[in-house]
Amino acid sequence: MILERTTLTMSEVEGILKDLPESEKKEQTETFLKKFLSIKPAQAAKMKEELEKLDLIKMSPENIIKIIDLLPEDMSDLNKIFVDVSLTEDEAKKVLDIIKNSK
Repeated sequence: MILERTTLTMSEVEGILKDLPESEKKEQTETFLKKFLSIKPAQAAKMKEELEKLDLIKMSPENIIKIIDLLPEDMSDLNKIFVDVSLTEDEAKKVLDIIKNSK
């Protein structure tokens, strides 16, 4: 039974997998994460905290997770995440600065 839906970063998923018993699905998921995981869990947690502190109304929790997982490098990459709203230049600069400082 699903009690609550929560969006997780790939780093958070990696941490949860460590507690699960060995299985083929766990192995497949770990292989996938190794290919695409680009930052350490501590860095991801710090970045998530800093992005949440920006308190931008336009930025949903799902957007924050996508930013952490994809690590956009410029405005055009960032705009691909925010398809339903657009960030101002100042807001985008703040987000990109957090990404650069967290790497």
